[in-house]
Amino acid sequence: MKILVPVKRAVDKDVKIRVKADGSGVELGNVKMSMNPFDEIAVEEAIRLKEAGLATEIVCASIGPQQAAETIRTALAMGADRGILVKTDGAAVEPLAVAKILKAIADAEQPGLIILGKQAIDDDCNQTGQMLAALLGWPQGTFASKVALDGDAIMVTREVDGGLQTVKLKMPAIVTTDLRLNEPRYASLPNIMKAKKKPIDEKTAADYGVDTKPRLEVVKTTEPPVRKAGVKVKTVAELIDKLKNEAGAI
Repeated sequence: MKILVPVKRAVDKDVKIRVKADGSGVELGNVKMSMNPFDEIAVEEAIRLKEAGLATEIVCASIGPQQAAETIRTALAMGADRGILVKTDGAAVEPLAVAKILKAIADAEQPGLIILGKQAIDDDCNQTGQMLAALLGWPQGTFASKVALDGDAIMVTREVDGGLQTVKLKMPAIVTTDLRLNEPRYASLPNIMKAKKKPIDEKTAADYGVDTKPRLEVVKTTEPPVRKAGVKVKTVAELIDKLKNEAGAI
């Protein structure tokens, strides 16, 4: 079985986000970029399935600027076999366009399973996996905290409000990963060196007949409001009064 794992180049999770002075977006100049953390989990899960003898090849795909090749190299160093880079002009590609490109890649590669992060930490859209499943007509298991193959099907334990839900999907299928699915490994130095020799096929959105022109316009980006400092109260009665009349908590 071949597994396709889309990965996204995003602002590193440990970077403090700064909004541009004109409010047109987030400042990306000289900012550390890394693989989206949810996609790291997806890569790790694909590698574990391969190590268990349940998959034969892992293909990683990324859509973005030329620098996104570094993100693919990270996945290759973790254990993926080859990559596909779909180069764009640098503008953000919306989830629907991403899903259309991934559908074209899936049509060409014919994977038995597609695993991707449930969302990217830059836009938090949580849309690509669902849109891709709709375009392909495949079953989907989102927010996966546990995955197990069962013959020609896959059992996916989903994190839902108030508990867990287990669904059985007939493959080929789409799985989107949640935080508790696994702990991604660090790439070893030998594997990092080997990754430099693994192939990355470069394409463009036009090669797949997809128009990446944005359909949405970001009107303004602002910082969240500054949290007010706390106050000390002398009595329980004063505390209750403030909670009731100022905070509206009771």
